[in-house]
Amino acid sequence: MNSNAIFVSEEVQAAVRENRPVVALESTIFTHGLPRPRNLEVALEAEASLRAAGVVPATIGVYNGVPTVGLTTEQITELSKVDNMDKVSLRDLPVVRARGVHGGTTVAATAFLAHHAGVKVFSTGGLGGVHHGASESFDESADMTTLAQVPIVVISAGVKSILDVGATLERFETLNIPVIGFGTTKYPGFYVTDSGFSLNYSVETTDEAAQIINARDEFSLPQSVLLANPVPEDQQLPPEELDDILDQGLGRSRCPGHRRQCQHPIPA
Repeated sequence: MNSNAIFVSEEVQAAVRENRPVVALESTIFTHGLPRPRNLEVALEAEASLRAAGVVPATIGVYNGVPTVGLTTEQITELSKVDNMDKVSLRDLPVVRARGVHGGTTVAATAFLAHHAGVKVFSTGGLGGVHHGASESFDESADMTTLAQVPIVVISAGVKSILDVGATLERFETLNIPVIGFGTTKYPGFYVTDSGFSLNYSVETTDEAAQIINARDEFSLPQSVLLANPVPEDQQLPPEELDDILDQGLGRSRCPGHRRQCQHPIPA
């Protein structure tokens, strides 16, 4: 890739060059995922928590058409206040660059840009995956196919709760993307500790995780390693409450006009 295609902050460049810890953060969480002013608060809190742990944060987004690894506080603040901003996946990067507009980067675009900046670890909330009814709609996130080609570590609390978790895990297997539980053999469900699906592999320490990542690199394998880090059980949303919300939301999404009285079975 042309080295002029993205901008990497001096702080991130120095940390990568000196082999100091750097963690990438996506921007759609504060450009599209949360209401104001909580969106900005979360973005700044995430950076502050990394700095408190001795880690350089590399928040990634598109600023005036420039894919940027290591947004400044001022840039994060500005992006958090823009209405109708483009949500930028990997396919959208050439478009927003050519148009010179702002954009919040998804998991796919963030992982791609982080890798090309030399950042090896990316932390996020929920990944994209296979949607319910994908056998007919073919609605699958580009996150999966991108992560199959980007050799970084992605730490998340599972996939987004509205997705078909079982089908998503099957697709990860097909794409040769390893999913490792951190301190658990149960795949987390984003807002809840356990999605109801089990994992084949787990680690108890960061050293164990690093050994797996190093082994992947020894084989020159191209895919990400997904480290599933569940929300603490005492902080999770009550699972029954989440199930009810998902059942109602998915049911209404199948109804013309989202009429409450329309009832449709939810796929198991």
